[in-house]
Amino acid sequence: MISRFAPTAAQEHNEGVSHVAPEETTEFSFLAGQARVFGAGVPPVRRLSLPLPDGRTLSALRFGDEPVEVTLLHGAGLNAHTWDTTVLALGRPVLAIDLAGHGDSSWREDADYTGRTLAADVIEALRAWTDRLQVLVGQSLGGLTAAAVAAQAPELVRELIVVDITPGVDQSVGPAALREFYRVVDAASRDELVDRAQQFGFGGSREDTARGVFLNTRVRADGRVEWKHHFAHIAARLLDAPHAASASSASAGPVPTILGEHGWADLGAVAAPLTLVRAGHGFVSDGAEQEFRTRLPGARVLQLDGSHNLQETAPAALAEIIRTAADSTAADSTGP
Repeated sequence: MISRFAPTAAQEHNEGVSHVAPEETTEFSFLAGQARVFGAGVPPVRRLSLPLPDGRTLSALRFGDEPVEVTLLHGAGLNAHTWDTTVLALGRPVLAIDLAGHGDSSWREDADYTGRTLAADVIEALRAWTDRLQVLVGQSLGGLTAAAVAAQAPELVRELIVVDITPGVDQSVGPAALREFYRVVDAASRDELVDRAQQFGFGGSREDTARGVFLNTRVRADGRVEWKHHFAHIAARLLDAPHAASASSASAGPVPTILGEHGWADLGAVAAPLTLVRAGHGFVSDGAEQEFRTRLPGARVLQLDGSHNLQETAPAALAEIIRTAADSTAADSTGP
């Protein structure tokens, strides 16, 4: 088992990526500062791209040189970089995937981002990029996706960790503010989007917010900056024309929610050990936790002090949970 990433004199954190001038900010420029918090080094990291059968592409980050034993799936509106701090604290080889419609992965034309739909891409990725059973960790939407993966392809998953989500969470918690936030989907500069995020109380410190905005935006050909993920643009369209959107949805049939209708069935079908990690100030209520315990009596439930995005608000504690799972399953991790 590989130990925590050790600091080195020359921390080559953009392996597999063209070298850039020191003053140019890239998606990997923030890792050294984050690593210093844990006294860790910056591991080799590269971006991967997988062509999918329908013509889309799936993107991911590959941390470390050793065989991957942990795969991470982010929540709605985020991307693989949301896990950076947790990965650095973990010190293990990791695959962090950009789900469809997020990060550098293609958007879906049908805007279907339910867990079962997203799972098909993740299964393709695990078969292409890993060679052993995975500790599969999913936060929020990524948790429901991970459950669908474990249910559909049990031969790929050694243990499942679901972070601050159950199919029974109250969907009115959190999304209202986010929908209003994404009323503005582009700006003249990233600083404008940082200012807006700070006004809404998102992102923590300005430094952390600036990092998040940089990693979750792109510069268009016209020079304006826009959010990468599809959800921002979907929300903006619904806010701009709610009646038209409602009529369109009615004529086209029900639009699938992020939670989908199959979450409990997927979780119930998981054969691997299952853990729910609840955030003390997150989306899973006491009632939702109790329902989870009742439906899945064999699962473990843990709670960490932090908000919904525990990979950002409690990275060291979450990394310890993942590390324990990886260590306990290392002797039995040979897969397809």
